[in-house]
Amino acid sequence: MAVSIKSEREIALMRESSRLLGIVHRELGEAIRPGMSTMDIDVMGENLIRKMGCIPNFKNYNGFPGSICVSVNDEVVHGIPDKTHILKEGDIVSLDAGLIYKGYHSDDARTHAVGQINKEAQKLIDITRESFFAGIKMAKSGNHLYDISNAIASFIKPYGYGIVRELVGHGIGTSLHEDPQVPNFGQRKRGLKLRAGMTLAIEPMINMGRADVEWLADNWTVVTADGSLSAHYENTILIMPSGEPDILTLY
Repeated sequence: MAVSIKSEREIALMRESSRLLGIVHRELGEAIRPGMSTMDIDVMGENLIRKMGCIPNFKNYNGFPGSICVSVNDEVVHGIPDKTHILKEGDIVSLDAGLIYKGYHSDDARTHAVGQINKEAQKLIDITRESFFAGIKMAKSGNHLYDISNAIASFIKPYGYGIVRELVGHGIGTSLHEDPQVPNFGQRKRGLKLRAGMTLAIEPMINMGRADVEWLADNWTVVTADGSLSAHYENTILIMPSGEPDILTLY
């Protein structure tokens, strides 16, 4: 497994790529409301990215037709934007987006409430987000990769939620997906040792019900097998020489 260690120049470029993506997510999050279509979100996101002089890295990635993955309710990830899919009061919507700045990728995801949502849905969103922060407490130089995975899994376990196993986090840099893979579920081994200069996209995907997922006929959209709600939270992070990691996409 070849895991890239970023130079100071590369880190500076990834910081800027991630900073710009953070702005995109902020703008999209503030715009979400009942009555919007998932295509409206995609168009807005792509326009923001291109206005910044960047490239939406999801657009045409392995054939994906949109710039923003817009996943509603039981859709876990990779929801295809559609002008006929209208957001309703009480929905939850996960936005997964990334961009390329001067050859360097950034990637992050947020799950948002559409209007007023019920307490159970809000709790799922909050716990998914908190599981990310539980995981990155272990993302320190000298620790091991699966220390992150085990911390996320241990945080989620008391809530009885399902942790998606078919989809995981990943390294990131000059490619959207680089080594290593970063599972969100428990591992027996500790995995590779973390080193300063590694950049990772850590992204727990948590289901209110079972962990099982299915792919729809479009070969992209992943949904919960039992129809339960799903939430997604992701940031691009940098392993630092000492102390806590730097969360590059946290605006």
